[in-house]
Amino acid sequence: MPTDARANSRRNFLRFLAQSPLLYGLGGSLAAMGARSQDDSVLSGSLAFDGIITNPAQALNVWDFEAALRARLNAGHFAYMAQGSDDLGTIAANRAGFTKIGLRPQRLVDIASVDLSVDVFGQRLSSPIFLCPVGAQLMFHPEGEVAVARAAKAKNALQVLSTVTNYSVEDVAAARGGPGWFQLYTTSDWPATLGMVKRAEDAGCTALAWTVDIPVRNLEAVGRFDRDNDPLCQACHAGMPANAFEMRHMFDGVDMTKVRMGLGGLTWDYVERLKGATKMKVLLKGIQTREDAARCLQHGVDGIIVSNHGGRADETLRGAIDCLPEVVAAVGGRIPVFVDSGFRRGTDIFKALALGATAVGIGRPYIWGLGSFGQPGVERVLDILQRELRIVMQQMGAPNIAAISRSSIELP
Repeated sequence: MPTDARANSRRNFLRFLAQSPLLYGLGGSLAAMGARSQDDSVLSGSLAFDGIITNPAQALNVWDFEAALRARLNAGHFAYMAQGSDDLGTIAANRAGFTKIGLRPQRLVDIASVDLSVDVFGQRLSSPIFLCPVGAQLMFHPEGEVAVARAAKAKNALQVLSTVTNYSVEDVAAARGGPGWFQLYTTSDWPATLGMVKRAEDAGCTALAWTVDIPVRNLEAVGRFDRDNDPLCQACHAGMPANAFEMRHMFDGVDMTKVRMGLGGLTWDYVERLKGATKMKVLLKGIQTREDAARCLQHGVDGIIVSNHGGRADETLRGAIDCLPEVVAAVGGRIPVFVDSGFRRGTDIFKALALGATAVGIGRPYIWGLGSFGQPGVERVLDILQRELRIVMQQMGAPNIAAISRSSIELP
């Protein structure tokens, strides 16, 4: 792309972020895509709020943090966080899926005391809301994953650490002060992959979530930014290593010029290899169909995370909540099923639990909180979602998580 065209594209991108109510209009031709698919705020039906909160306590819902983050973050980093595949249709589908599910209240139930706590692989957590793996969190806050770990500790929430974390699993485990999970991106070099698995296990992680939904993907948003020729990008990255893996400490000691990341050549037999290499529970993250759920059972997977990577993996136009019922049915209660992608409200979480999910993951919302206010922002996001979940449980006559069932919802 010629230099003038790059500059114009970037100006268009920044103008769109500043002026458009759409979160996912990503400049130039992507603006039209965003207009077609809309964004979280539009699809949520949340009340319009033109101001920007200045402290976490002012937030009434999680979207308040999105606006605060947008005001603070440079456009390239915002694009990395907000982008989705192709025309962004799966991002929209994630939100639209919740509108298809109605709620069925049960009246005159004793809901004076509501218990949100859940047991996950023997770990008692304050609520079924967990923090999904998100890579490179220094992009959003100087304390990155460590700030998130402290928030998880304060709220007794499960944190799943990304392979491409900026902080090591050891640093994050020390900040968390308790067991977490480790998300795995496999590499072409088994010793390198095994080294990361062993480090996670030695750091006290109790589960390994192997991400299987990104053999390849099409993400255009960050392609609008040319770090090598863009003065704003150069200023942001001044003094940082040219090789991004030097800032991702799970790859310390690995020569990434000779190692590829990805799923190329891997099949279901790899599950047995992972299970034979660790004492951690082994989950597959990115399962969306009953057929793959059945294969998970055949290969001894300990748990499933239904996920489309928040719309970043592939353009299936199926929301994660739409995929959840068939996976739960195929599993038949033999292993726990978790879900993430598109969750923004307590009612969203309630619907997933009613469909059979053991726990529900959030990604972008806590990153909005992290980028806006650090650890207090993450804590407030968790507080808001837990409050909303508690409210809908009281409204539906469910005094505890076990009382949430398929009879609590109505499907089309």
